[in-house]
Amino acid sequence: MGQHVQGPEAAAAAEEELAPLALKILVAGGFGVGKTTLVGAVSEIRPLRTEELLSEAGELVDDTGGVDQKTTTTVAMDFGRITIREGLSLYLFGTPGQDRFWFLWDELSQGALGAVVLADTRRLQDCFPAVDYFEHRGIPFVVAVNCFSGARGYGAREVSRALDLEPGTPVVLCDARDKDSGKEVLIRLVEYAGRMHTARLLEAVEPQADSV
Repeated sequence: MGQHVQGPEAAAAAEEELAPLALKILVAGGFGVGKTTLVGAVSEIRPLRTEELLSEAGELVDDTGGVDQKTTTTVAMDFGRITIREGLSLYLFGTPGQDRFWFLWDELSQGALGAVVLADTRRLQDCFPAVDYFEHRGIPFVVAVNCFSGARGYGAREVSRALDLEPGTPVVLCDARDKDSGKEVLIRLVEYAGRMHTARLLEAVEPQADSV
C-alpha cells in the first residue's frame, strides 16, 4: 500500500484547524450588578482588577440604591480568562458601570466577538445603556439576569419585554458567584454570536452570488 502524502495546502489547513482560538468577550451592565464577581468566578487565572474605594465625591454621581453595601468600583476594567474546551479560550473584559467611565467602552469593544449584559431585576433600568450600546453597534450580546437573594424572580420573557430586546436576543438566568453558572452564560453567548456572525457572512455573500 502506498503512503498518503499530504500536500502543503492540506497540511496548512490541518495546522490551522488545530490552532488554538482565543475570543474576546465583554462583560457589561450597570453599577454593582456583579461584573467583577462574574469575571472572578469563572477566570482560571488570577483576575486583573482595577477597583477603587468609593469616595464621598463619587456619592454625588453614583446611584448606590439597592447596592448600599458596595464599597468599591471598577475604574478601568476587569480581566480574566477561561478555557471553554481544548483549543478555545475566552478573554473576558469587564467594563466599568458608571456613566463617567463609558469613554473606555469603545476601546474595550474593539475586536470583541460579543458581550454579556448583566442585569439586576431590582435595578433593571441600569442595563439599558449597555443594551443600547451593543444594539447600535451590531455587537451580539446575551442578557444574563443575576439572581440576587431577596430579589423578585422574573422569567426570561418578562425581562426581554421589559428591556424591549430585539427578537432572538437570549435572556438567561444566572448566579454570578457560581463558576458553572457563569460558564453556561459564556457558552450561550459564543453559540449565539457564532450564529449571528455566520448569518451576516451569508447575507454579504448572497448579493454577490446573485450578481454573477
